[in-house]
Amino acid sequence: MRPFATCRSKTDKTTAAISSSLADMSTMSAPVRPAASRAMHGIGCVILGMLFFAGQDAMMKSLLLDYPIWLLLFIRSCVAVAVLVPLILALGAPHRLRSPLWPMHLLRAALFAVGFSLFYTAFPFMGLAQVTTIFFSAPLMIGVMAAVFLKERLGAHRIAALIVGFVGVVIAIDPGGERFTGIALLPLLCALFYAASQVLARKIGETETSLTVGLFTLAFTGPIALAAGFAVNALVPIGPDFPHLGWHVPPALTADWPALLLLGGVGMVGYILLSRGYQVADASVIAPFDYSYLPMAALIGWLLWGEVPQHSTLVGMVLIVGSGLYMAGRELRAARRHGEPVVMAETVIAPLSPHPQKIPDDQTWP
Repeated sequence: MRPFATCRSKTDKTTAAISSSLADMSTMSAPVRPAASRAMHGIGCVILGMLFFAGQDAMMKSLLLDYPIWLLLFIRSCVAVAVLVPLILALGAPHRLRSPLWPMHLLRAALFAVGFSLFYTAFPFMGLAQVTTIFFSAPLMIGVMAAVFLKERLGAHRIAALIVGFVGVVIAIDPGGERFTGIALLPLLCALFYAASQVLARKIGETETSLTVGLFTLAFTGPIALAAGFAVNALVPIGPDFPHLGWHVPPALTADWPALLLLGGVGMVGYILLSRGYQVADASVIAPFDYSYLPMAALIGWLLWGEVPQHSTLVGMVLIVGSGLYMAGRELRAARRHGEPVVMAETVIAPLSPHPQKIPDDQTWP
């Protein structure tokens, strides 16, 4: 039995919480709750969503022993469409299945497909904690890109925090270490592509709900990844060290379909929980809990594969998380001082989850 099989029991424990969130989604107006209650609800959803995302990546790491990346991304895309299309049809407006912004959605999906193909390419060669720590440089890159392309102002404190964060990234990659290989740069490239996709999501603005954004992004990602895999195999000879980049369908596909469906389902549950968390509570309150993904990934890597994070990985993790939390605190204080709503430019989103949007309480979720 594969090591991710134990993750299935976690799904049963959260059925009630997910059912409650889906029930809330079907109403046109959300009940007014005390701020403390909403914050706890949002924090709980985010932490639980991060647990599902960590489990999803553990499944990917295990399945990559037998399956190519392209096929797994395509299957996950199919599961997402099978879940989101009926959900959008059931909820109705403002969610929609057609969008005039489809070219931007297509570009964003291409960034996702390329970025996370690079991300998962590193899985067989690196520990889960190291890969995810390097990927969490994405919020730092989003801050820089927002300043360059969206003309957002970077003060001295945020610049200093960004520098500290990028120092943490370099330490986590450990370019001078004995174990360093070019593979360690792949999650960094993924973070770059992901950051670009998040800046693009902010250009889309609030004209789309997060369900619509999620549907278009995930629906396009699978076919693009499949086409990319075919092109890579046609142009580049794939050596025996990279079987997960090959172009083949394993004979065990028919026997493994429950695990493959579970892979897509776990990712979708994580997406629903994460989006729900950002809907019910202020982003400034719950964004720091996105970082709970990192210790979860480290713990899962240790339990399933005996991976012990290197000292450089742990130091880099502390600096990256610390800089992100500091910037989040600065934005919260600035927003409160000026009486403005908080928009977290550096919000961390786990792999393949769309950019969350805070919608007023009198509108349909999300």
